[in-house]
Amino acid sequence: MSEFNLIQKYFTRPTRHTDLGVGDDAALVKVAEGMQLVVSTDMSVAGTHFFHDAAPYNIGWKSLAVNVSDMAAIGAQAKWATLAISLPEVNENWLAEFSHGFFACADAFNIDLIGGDTTRGPLNISVTIMGEVPTGKALRRGGAQVGDDIWVSGQIGSAALGLAHLQNKTLQGKNELENDALQASIHELCRPVPRANLGLALRDVATSCIDISDGLLADLGHILKASDCGATIDLEKIPCIDYLKNDLKNPQFQELLLAGGDDYELCFTAPPSKRDEIELLSKQQNILLTRIANTRSPTSRMAIGLESGGPEVMYQNQPLSLLKQGFDHFA
Repeated sequence: MSEFNLIQKYFTRPTRHTDLGVGDDAALVKVAEGMQLVVSTDMSVAGTHFFHDAAPYNIGWKSLAVNVSDMAAIGAQAKWATLAISLPEVNENWLAEFSHGFFACADAFNIDLIGGDTTRGPLNISVTIMGEVPTGKALRRGGAQVGDDIWVSGQIGSAALGLAHLQNKTLQGKNELENDALQASIHELCRPVPRANLGLALRDVATSCIDISDGLLADLGHILKASDCGATIDLEKIPCIDYLKNDLKNPQFQELLLAGGDDYELCFTAPPSKRDEIELLSKQQNILLTRIANTRSPTSRMAIGLESGGPEVMYQNQPLSLLKQGFDHFA
């Protein structure tokens, strides 16, 4: 199969927001009046971001979903995406399932695939996503103010728990995870659902926002560093499944919660005056929103002890010290 036949068969579909798309030399998009264009790119590499034998449907879904999560974190409505993919060979069964998963995510969030590239090489997937946000309404990492509440959506640590099982890691001091909970954790890892609607709703509520992809400590650390704030988190306030909650003294579980990553939940800050509004938002969207800490003035320990400017963590009134703060591609 030629490159152009491959694109025609698996990646060409009618578009909804685009004047020119797949099949032309470039795409034409028109940003609505009063809107800013938001652009983000994310790369997925076989062996680093997914297992070589992972289900191609899940790879397709997740390769787009993680980009939708970036749009959610900035309060943008995702509309367009490009896909660049290198393939070691043309495997039509793999391509059929991959494109099925990719377009399932695109349909779920009303996104057009408008272009990209294909080539032969190691399996790598790069998605660039574009969206719109009202001018001046974008959520940023650097907007938190001292005294703001720190919130997270959903539950943290499940995806990292699923990954640990897939990597056959031994989790000390715990009985086997029940099969239903294990499968749910693996599902959280392989097919995350970005908080797109929540991101839109936070435009006039949150002072800063980020999605949790590399781990809670690392990603919250980006907000604190950009905002020149500090924070102290109580480990017991972090929302998670009972399997983790019931054994928080386990150092492995502490790492899963704080540095595991792949949650694709939103971490955001907001003034205490917004608590009632956020609680209402939680009910309206049927999303667990948990207040885990408050921002404060940075301390000397913040400035010197943690390169990321990340939060301190307490457990049973004692400070925790973790060697790993989060995922780093080059660490």
